[in-house]
Parts: sequence; C-alpha cells; structure tokens
Amino acid sequence: MADAQVECVATLQGHSKGVRSVAFSPDGALLATGGEDTTVRLWDTTTRQCVATLQHTSFVYSVAFSPDGALLATGGEDTTARLWDTTTRQCVATLQPGGSKYVVAFSPDGALLATGCNNGSVLLFDPITRQCVATLQGHTGWVWPVGFSPDSALLATGGSDRAVRLWDLATRRCVASLQGHQGNLRGIAFSPDGTLLATSSEDHTARLWDPATHQCVATLQGHTNQVWSVAFSPDGALLATGSYDSTVRLWDTTTRQCVATLQGHTSHVYSVAFSPGGALLATGGNDKTARLWERYAVVHP
Repeated sequence: MADAQVECVATLQGHSKGVRSVAFSPDGALLATGGEDTTVRLWDTTTRQCVATLQHTSFVYSVAFSPDGALLATGGEDTTARLWDTTTRQCVATLQPGGSKYVVAFSPDGALLATGCNNGSVLLFDPITRQCVATLQGHTGWVWPVGFSPDSALLATGGSDRAVRLWDLATRRCVASLQGHQGNLRGIAFSPDGTLLATSSEDHTARLWDPATHQCVATLQGHTNQVWSVAFSPDGALLATGSYDSTVRLWDTTTRQCVATLQGHTSHVYSVAFSPGGALLATGGNDKTARLWERYAVVHP
C-alpha cells in the first residue's frame, strides 16, 4: 500500500478555546464542533463558513448527529445532554439525570442515545420521548467514550477504570470486559462492518479488538502522547487517531501500519471524524481550530 495522500484544505476558526469534538451530519453538508468556550458551532462544509452557534453553560465535550440528521446531541460539563433541532437550531430537550454527560452517541437505528457520565454510569435515552430507558452500571470510574456497533446490537464503553465494556442492548447486560490499556480510555469506535473495535487511551496507544472473540488483535504504536480519538473511514480501510502529540495518524486496518501522519494543529488533537463519503477528515484541537483534510485515493499494488 502507498502512503495515504492527505492535505489540509480548511482551518475553521471561531471558537475562543479548544475544540473538543467534531461530527459530520449524515448528508455531509454540516460539520458540528463542540468547544471549551461553551458553544457548539455548525459549519457549512462547502463554504467552510459558520452558519449557527448554539450555547451551553459549560465545556461542550461531545457532539453527535442522529442518523436522519434531524437532531444534534451535545454533551457537556454542565451535567446535561441537549438535543437540538438541526433545522431551527433550537434546543428541543435537556436530558439531566446523572452526572456530567461527557460523551453522547446515537445508535445507528436511531432508537437510542447513549451518554457516558462522570459518576460511572452509562445512560440510555429514547430520543423521541426524551426519557431515560436504562442505566448501565459496571465501570468503577468516570465513563468517557461510548460507541454503538453498526447493527445497534452492542454498545462499547470505556473510562478511567481502563476497561472496555461491551453491552448487549437487548438484555442491557455487560457481556465482556476487555483489559489491556494502561491508561484512561478516551476513544472508541466500531468498524463499519462491525468486525473490529478500535479504542484509544492515555497510554499513548490505540488498540484493535475482535468484538466476537473479545481478543486484542493489534496495538497501534507511534503517537508520543495520549491518544484521544479514533474514527474509521466509511469503507473501513483506514483508522484515524488524534493525539496530544498534536498529530493525526492514519492506519491501514489490514496491515495495521501507519500510512500517514498529519501535522498542522499546534496543540492537542481531541477529536477526529470522517465525512460520510470518506473524502474529508475533520479534526478538532486545543489550538481553538477545527481542520478539514482532503483524502485522495490510497493506492493498492
């Protein structure tokens, strides 16, 4: 495989503090960014202009679009998760049970919204009724990353207890606790076909796991500081990782080799996300910016 060809095509400036989270809308037309400046910004991915600013009352740690694009969920230090109408840009619900909602994620079927909390619990909400329908307990410290499998059957969670837990969403029971990371968990994502689970940690590594066997199949080493985020490309061929070493790395998920190192952020990289078509990669960093990177074809011999 040749190295991935990637270049920064836009630097989105507007946040006055670090950008903690980035997410594309399902149609790729919008990019949401959540910041330590207590705001969420919506950007037009064509014009690269900010088209809306949504207000929290404290750090915004996470942003996520519903599968149909009608809702945007945000999680923050102010102990709330919020739901926003993406058309009117108005807050339509504030979800408050539990502690700080560090990370939010919609299930691919749109039936659930998961939030990882600072009290060690994972809350599941019905996005329609806005009611909490389940509380998953098992972690012994705060919960940061949460991520659903593509078929919405499993939820993966991680936190300060260094364990990755897999939850069966039909029974709401923990079916596995994956051990191996030597630091707090920060990133989690299933591959598009569900055959791999990627995690990242403050131990400077990302790991690939087989969700069926619960075995670690690869440890990705190369970053020189904490790895805060992971994201698979839509075709599953690449994994992006963002790190406190100010770089983003792209990994070939077959060979498990790093095929590109993206440099441009001047401080920690908190978040990475691929556009639905896979041509763009968004990154958010402590340098108060989000960046858009354009990915060209990766050549296979």
